[in-house]
Amino acid sequence: MFAPAGGASQSCSNGIAQDVEAILRDYDGTPEDTIMVLQDVQAKCNWLPPEALAIVSKKLGVPLAQLYHIGTFYKAFSLEPRGKHILQLCMGTACHVRGAALIADELNRQWGIKLGKTTPDGLITFEKVNCLGACAIGPIVVIDGGYKGNMTINRSNALIKRLKREGEEEGGDA
Repeated sequence: MFAPAGGASQSCSNGIAQDVEAILRDYDGTPEDTIMVLQDVQAKCNWLPPEALAIVSKKLGVPLAQLYHIGTFYKAFSLEPRGKHILQLCMGTACHVRGAALIADELNRQWGIKLGKTTPDGLITFEKVNCLGACAIGPIVVIDGGYKGNMTINRSNALIKRLKREGEEEGGDA
């Protein structure tokens, strides 16, 4: 398994324990801080590493099982390492009718990028979302928080090609 690269957010740069301890210093250390602390850990590490959850559990006095429950309940959290880039494809009715499923199939066929998974090189996590509320410009892809409307197979292939090229230029294995 790869180390998370940290998409639009940063990666755990100082080591998970040091980063979580730094995050916790900004809070009172009470169970009421749980969601906010987890959001900060997610923003810093790009996921909720088990080591981070253990530290948060101990410091806030929240059972570890409850933290895992929160991590699985809210879509904003991930309990698995995520890619450097988060690619979300709207699969709502309007986007689906306009070819979103074909785009997903092409990204899998052409690039080996599967919905709900992270590429083996850790570059891209490909997620399905149910509706982004911009049906008039569907299908829509969101890459690292930036919306790209009127997506086509050719445009999606160009987007992945650009991300792969940038990954290589940054010295990655992409």
